[in-house]
Order: sequence, then structure tokens, then C-alpha cells
Amino acid sequence: MKQMPKLNLEKSMALYEEAKKLSPGGLLGIRRPYNFIDGEYPVFIERGYDGHIVDVDGNDYIDMLCAYGPIILGYHEPEINDAVKAQMDKGFCFTMVQEVQNELEKKLIDLIPCAEKVVLAKTGSDVTTMAVRIARGYTDRNLVLRCGYHGWHDWCVEGHGGVPQKTLDMTKEFEYGDLESLETLLKEHDGDVACIIVTPVGHPLAKPVVAPPEGYLEGVRALADKYDVVLVFDEIRTGFRVSMGGAQERYGVTPDLAVFGKAMANGYPISACVGKAEIMDVLESKVFVSSTFFPNSLEMVAALKCIEILERENVIDDIYKKGERFLVECERLIKKYDVPATVSGIPPMPYITFDKCVDYKERRTRFFTETIRRGLFIQPYHHGYIAYRHTDADIDASLKAIEEALEIVAAEYPEK
Repeated sequence: MKQMPKLNLEKSMALYEEAKKLSPGGLLGIRRPYNFIDGEYPVFIERGYDGHIVDVDGNDYIDMLCAYGPIILGYHEPEINDAVKAQMDKGFCFTMVQEVQNELEKKLIDLIPCAEKVVLAKTGSDVTTMAVRIARGYTDRNLVLRCGYHGWHDWCVEGHGGVPQKTLDMTKEFEYGDLESLETLLKEHDGDVACIIVTPVGHPLAKPVVAPPEGYLEGVRALADKYDVVLVFDEIRTGFRVSMGGAQERYGVTPDLAVFGKAMANGYPISACVGKAEIMDVLESKVFVSSTFFPNSLEMVAALKCIEILERENVIDDIYKKGERFLVECERLIKKYDVPATVSGIPPMPYITFDKCVDYKERRTRFFTETIRRGLFIQPYHHGYIAYRHTDADIDASLKAIEEALEIVAAEYPEK
């Protein structure tokens, strides 16, 4: 199998050089080129359609990152956009709220097992931080036990500057799937822990994505009850993707609070903190949260229409079928070419990681270089997503790109 030629990214790279003069790093965080294969991936995107993106140089890709998860349907959804445009004619940013707020909140309460009351916001970091503040206000305790990525705010960022050590000390991390590590922290800090916040489907950075081990979420629930702490599920990624009611519905474990975002509105910026009324009601009595833009209605309209389509078209069932085939075929191809890599994740959120052995970084670089050159947009350090508009032909083309990339890796690095 021959290597594919490097893509023409001339305009994208020129815009990137300009961007670095205008903004620190040119763009923020995980979108910087060194988080991909520097020089091989586009930086600027022109447009999207169905399950594809097109960069400013005209290269067309099957996108299995889906904007890091918000795109659950496709990149151009006229039904959602038309509903949003109709709302624009009424206005969407007011001192007070619009009726659609109640409509959306009632829908979320109907769908999500733990939802008795709802607060709407804009981003995942907004609502994970809101949930922590609610839990602290409800319990009158400060310590947070976390597992997973929960955003960029001070309470949950580690290894980065600008955060006071005293703030970092109020959050302790435990290992996903390990109930013993969690209980050790609960015992050590008994009486000081406000909440446990966990991603129901594990996704540690650059490691295999992990479905909940049997009994794990039930065990976390039991420990939260035993030590009388608030249990928060971070469903930013899993909400409206693994089930309409989130991972808590699919796996049958109900938290006290939960946060949703990403796929909820197919790319429009909205998130929700939901939970038991008794706990949520501290927002009325003792905990302050407010924002100029949280009540904006365009995103609420988009979310309602997106949820309508998800239910009407049985979207999640469709995504699971495509994802199951994708995972099975990826497993088969890795075995066929005897490449030291691991296929992980759940059907809506697949991932290929390279096992840590001799030359694994070189193998990884070669693999993702060849997949992007073949028009498959996936990333070395983040799991992928399946979208509703990914066709069977898209899945076939993605698997073909993966097979050809694996064949090259196997030929260039024959020894494990």
C-alpha cells in the first residue's frame, strides 16, 4: 500500500499564521495543531454538510469528531435552522425569559430520570461548575471528588497555571472503575466531601474509552449514599447520545444531579443542570448563579427541535447500529494487520489507541497521517463520534481509510 500525498493546506496554514498574531496560540486549547498531527490536519474549516466537513482549501473529510461531540444529526439541518430563524423574528435576548424555556425544561424533566428541576446555561463548563456549587451549597461542605474531564474552570483543572493551589486542593481525583480508590478518599475526608462527580462512560486522555464495568455505577451510587454526599453524573458527552435520558437511563443508575450539553441541540450552545428538587432548590435560597445570555431562546428552540428529531427518527438506535459495525470491523482490521493498537469505547463513541510499546508514537503518527490524507477526520488524543448523517457509505469509506493506514503501519513497523 502506497502512502498518500500530503494534502494541500496552504490557505489553512496561512490563516493559522495570521491567527497566531491575533490571538494567543491562534486558537484555544485542544484545537491547536499539536493536538493532531501538526502540518497534516486543516486548521480552518469552510463549511459542513451531513457528516462531512470541508476545509478552506477545499479538502472534504468524513468527520468522526463531530465538533468534539455536539453534532448528533449532521452539519446542516434545515429543520432546526428554520425553527431558529423563526424565533429570531420574535427576538431572542431579553431582560426576562420567553415561554420556550418552560417547554424545554418540561421536556428534559420528562426524559431524564434524575431531573425534577432544571437550570439552562450555555456550555459544559458552565453546568459542571454550577452542579459543584449547588452541591457545596446543599451540603455546606467544600471538597469535590472527581473522575474525568469536567471543563476548564478552576475547581477541575490540573497541571495548568493560573489556578491557586488552595483551589486545587479542594478537588481530589479518583480512578474510573476503581471503587476502592473512591472509598479510600471518602473515608479519608469523611464529613468534608460535598459531591462525587463522574463521567458515566470513562474517557481518560489518550487511553481507551471505557464502558461502565458491571456494578461500577451502582457501587458509586451506594458509596455516595453511605457517606451522604451528592452524586453528580457529567453527561455532557453521553447525554442524548447513549440514550435520550443519558447514561443514567441506559445503565439504570440515577444520580442526584446531572449535567447535559453537546448533542442536546446539534451544535447550538446550550447546556443544562438537572436534578432532585430538594438539592436544586438551593439556587433559590442560598446559591447564586446568573448570566446575561443563559435565557437566550435560540438555543432552546434548537434543542427542542433536535430532541424532536432524535425521538421521531429513532436516531440513537441508528447510531448504535452503525457504531457497532464500525467497532467490530476496526477490531477485525487491527487483528488482520497485527498492529499493537486497541479498539475501545461504546458504539456512539469509538476510539483507536496505540498500545505503549516500542515505536508506538511513530506508529500513531503514521496511522493518523494516513487517515487524514484519505479524508477521514479522527484524532490521536480523543475518541470519535458517530452522527446520524454518517451514511453506510461513509462508514465503509472510513473503514477503508483505516485499513490502508494500518497496512502501512504494519509494513513500516513490523516488530512490536
